Amino acid sequence: MKNPQILDIYSDYLLASFSLVTATGLAQLLDNGYSHDQISRFLAQGKFDQKDYWQMVKKLIRKIESSMGIIAIDDTIEEKPHSTENEIISWHWDHSKNRSIKGINILNFLYHNPSIGESGVSLPVAFEIVHKTEEYYNEKAKQVKRRSPVSKNQMVLDRLRTLTELNKVQYRYVTWDTWFSAKNNFMFVHHDLKKYFVAAMKSNRHVALSEEDKRQGKFHRLEELEFLPNQRMSVWLKGLDFPVHLIKQVFTNQDGSKGELYLVTNDLNLTQDDISAIYEKRWNVEVFHKSLKNNAKLDKSPTKYEVTQSNHIFASMIAMCKLEMLKLKENANHFALKSRLYLKALQASFNELQRMKEYNATIIQIDVAKG
Repeated sequence: MKNPQILDIYSDYLLASFSLVTATGLAQLLDNGYSHDQISRFLAQGKFDQKDYWQMVKKLIRKIESSMGIIAIDDTIEEKPHSTENEIISWHWDHSKNRSIKGINILNFLYHNPSIGESGVSLPVAFEIVHKTEEYYNEKAKQVKRRSPVSKNQMVLDRLRTLTELNKVQYRYVTWDTWFSAKNNFMFVHHDLKKYFVAAMKSNRHVALSEEDKRQGKFHRLEELEFLPNQRMSVWLKGLDFPVHLIKQVFTNQDGSKGELYLVTNDLNLTQDDISAIYEKRWNVEVFHKSLKNNAKLDKSPTKYEVTQSNHIFASMIAMCKLEMLKLKENANHFALKSRLYLKALQASFNELQRMKEYNATIIQIDVAKG
């Protein structure tokens, strides 16, 4: 492990800080217990990789894992609009905003055990940074662009295989949104991993209502099916060689419009309520992304180069593991814990100000009564 002492201190610094994090700032905080140069060299050393990460989180995962565990998969983009492009800072399509964003694209695998604590426990069991190492000429845009030699769907398959077969992580379900609901992903989870998925699908996907219809090629678009919200149907998804159960959720958007969400699972023993409940756990990864950026300073790194940026992200993930375990210990969510730290910092600052005023009372005369 590459200097675990500084990594431990640096990840604590990310949780304790309320502004931009810098090597100078940490050195000053430690009263030069570690110098600016030592911290900078730590960030600039060879990159921490997923083997390093697993070694650090393995004991935590072993403590909280369960045969009924859920791995929620989703990606997020750490926006870097003013940073110089490199292998990890590039343009990425943000499907939630329906546009390209310049930044770092991180694919996260969040392990969730709903049976621990009031709201369960969620730890990042793995993550992948998208590296766009290839340059190519885009005819439509008439410019040179970057791309990754490995798709995010392939990253999902590779990482799930490692977590399952090499790391021996206990879990039962994998859940993701429509972006990752590709045929190959479903087949891999079902046949190769022997696990279950609960996933969302777009309304234009095709299903057959029976195995006989499947053989005859009689498929229907999901949006054409007539069935009640949360009614469970057994269907054959086009391209799959096994049946799945399907439900439709109907919800109201913030603007008052109606929305529909189609969920499928290969666990044929689940009720419609079970399917909804498991998919609802996927929301933990959205909460994780928000906390990662706001509470673990993912987007406050002053680092400029690919190596230092990657190591900063690694430290942010370690910080999130610490914050989640503190959540269990203190019975408070991430943002409440951060607010508690802020209040303590404000109290210390206020008390220091009072001390300074008392010390300088003979120099600074202020008659508050005359305000």
